Amino acid sequence: MHTFQRDSVEERAKTIRKLTVDCIGKLGIGHIGGCLSIADLLAVLYNAVMNIDPQNPKMPGRDRLIISKGHAGPALYAALADKGYFSISELDTLNRPGTGLPSHCDMNKTTGVDMTTGSLGQGFSCAVGAAIGAKLRKDNAIIYTIIGDGESQEGQIWEAAMLAGHRRLSNLIAFTDYNHMQIDGTTNEVNTLDNLPAKWAAFNWNVVDVAQGNDVEKIYDAILQPKQCGDKPTMIILHTVKGKGVSFIEAAGCGNHNMPVTPEQYWQALLELS
Repeated sequence: MHTFQRDSVEERAKTIRKLTVDCIGKLGIGHIGGCLSIADLLAVLYNAVMNIDPQNPKMPGRDRLIISKGHAGPALYAALADKGYFSISELDTLNRPGTGLPSHCDMNKTTGVDMTTGSLGQGFSCAVGAAIGAKLRKDNAIIYTIIGDGESQEGQIWEAAMLAGHRRLSNLIAFTDYNHMQIDGTTNEVNTLDNLPAKWAAFNWNVVDVAQGNDVEKIYDAILQPKQCGDKPTMIILHTVKGKGVSFIEAAGCGNHNMPVTPEQYWQALLELS
């Protein structure tokens, strides 16, 4: 863990949002809503929490982040570029021919990406496996993973959750990006996640429920809790705003899942974030 400086981390979150909007806006379409909702979490993890070295991205014993909601790859790329894993100019190649930055995360193409993800549910299973591996190696690595609320309707999530609880993977800290929206509507309309904290607790997980899931200090404090107690995996449920930080993207609601961005909207978004 690093010294937490709220102003500094908030500035990094703002930069991650700008870079995300810039690369998706230049492309003209992308999963912008679910990218912006996790910018604050990414800023906290990469700048105040994780044991990593951008100059040695394969460092043994490093902490790992697996974004199971792999369509939020552009936000991860923005965080990695901001941290120095690769040049910020590479973000302009997002999802273009020959790019190293595909729309969904690919560990074989992008420096700093710890797992290829995109098929919902599978990244979370990989995170459980990585946590088991770290326990076997006794390398003290913490495995972090982010799942979506729509993704939480996948049966594979709960199979992996059951195993993680059974194996008491205290080195696994997961986050639910609980913005209450998915591609076809709200989660309550499609398949409700009613009483999500109780569900995770029933699978033998520590649960931290964060009402202000876009507040960097609240996120940081939530991450401290499992590090101080318990021998279980931890689920931190972050109540976030899909499209956080840009008014017209927030207002689009479920329509911002994979959203076209016009040149006029691109400049408006950058202006709001400036």
